[in-house]
Amino acid sequence: MEIALSILAFLLGTVVGSFLNVCIYRLPEKKSIISPGSHCPHCHTPIKWYDNIPLLSFALLKGKCRYCQKPISGQYPLVEFITGLFTFFIYFDYGFSLTGIIYLFFIYALIVISFIDLKWQIIPDVISVPGIFGGLMASFCLPYLSFKDSVCGALLGGGFLFIVAYGYYFIRKKEGMGGGDIKLLAMIGAFLGWRAIPFVLFSASVMGSIIGILWILFQGKDRNFPIPFGPFLALGAIWVIFFPGSINLFLFY
Repeated sequence: MEIALSILAFLLGTVVGSFLNVCIYRLPEKKSIISPGSHCPHCHTPIKWYDNIPLLSFALLKGKCRYCQKPISGQYPLVEFITGLFTFFIYFDYGFSLTGIIYLFFIYALIVISFIDLKWQIIPDVISVPGIFGGLMASFCLPYLSFKDSVCGALLGGGFLFIVAYGYYFIRKKEGMGGGDIKLLAMIGAFLGWRAIPFVLFSASVMGSIIGILWILFQGKDRNFPIPFGPFLALGAIWVIFFPGSINLFLFY
């Protein structure tokens, strides 16, 4: 029974991932995520239900549109798989609990934000700003997060990056960090509390630096090549959800 429920959690997650792909594709272009229905981005032909089955349809179609034979982005199965995987892990750790549901929606939002930031280098306010208030409200339901911790987390996360961004602009006279990252870390702080902020920032900075160095070495990009920070903040936040003890690495009391 437990194995069947775990598989069901993964499958349901891939279905959600299919919807997240719609959000990733349409939100940056300020299009409705409800209508029109799914269609090929090349020939605009509506996609039949049997060509829209998460993971399976991409494999059966060999990554090409049935009608125009143009390639389907690998992002679609990737997002579906990642969403299914995290849904499985949340169910494994939290079961069908309110805490698990809250963390699931939080992770879903982080997935959308990360892929949009990777492609467009923007973090849409339509997710992060309501996400801040969502985190504050969630504090009344999460067992290890008080409303005070949630407020302090939002203020510390957003405030710290605001100071960093303003300081960089003051010294270099150019923008080094967008307002989207500031709101994203405020959202993360609202969901995870102020104690998580040092670890999330540190881990994101380390991962971002490693990827940046490798990118420069192997792609020959100059040092000013912009690397989105949002996905690394999201990874740090997700790590804290599954390994909450990690935040103690930066707390000395």
